[in-house]
Amino acid sequence: MHQQMIFVNLATNDVAASGKFFTDLGCTIDPQFSTDDCSCVVISDTIVVMLLSRQRYAEFTKKEIADSTKTSEVLIGLSAESREKVDELVEKAVAAGGTATGKPQDHGHMYSRAFDDLDGHTWEVVWMDPAVVRG
Repeated sequence: MHQQMIFVNLATNDVAASGKFFTDLGCTIDPQFSTDDCSCVVISDTIVVMLLSRQRYAEFTKKEIADSTKTSEVLIGLSAESREKVDELVEKAVAAGGTATGKPQDHGHMYSRAFDDLDGHTWEVVWMDPAVVRG
């Protein structure tokens, strides 16, 4: 059975710096699909982020490219295996130059925190109690 993948394409002001930010979080760069104006960030077997220079990103859309430091164009959610892993990833993001955003959300069965990457894209990291999810 084919496992569906997601490719998130994000405009970035500095492909190299943004690529380093994500490797500091523990992601890898796939050199086969990376160039000077595009960095292919592998988050998992099924999640890939394409960090595109603004010029390269413009090749795929006729729309104005959002300034993600001022405008929210997307909220990207990532699951985590525990509350501790949520905190760990957000702390790594802050140490790598990102910014923690909002307050932690603790609903007992669900815990989340968020950070903005170097270009202002918001990433929400969420843990959900497997007992409740499978319910």
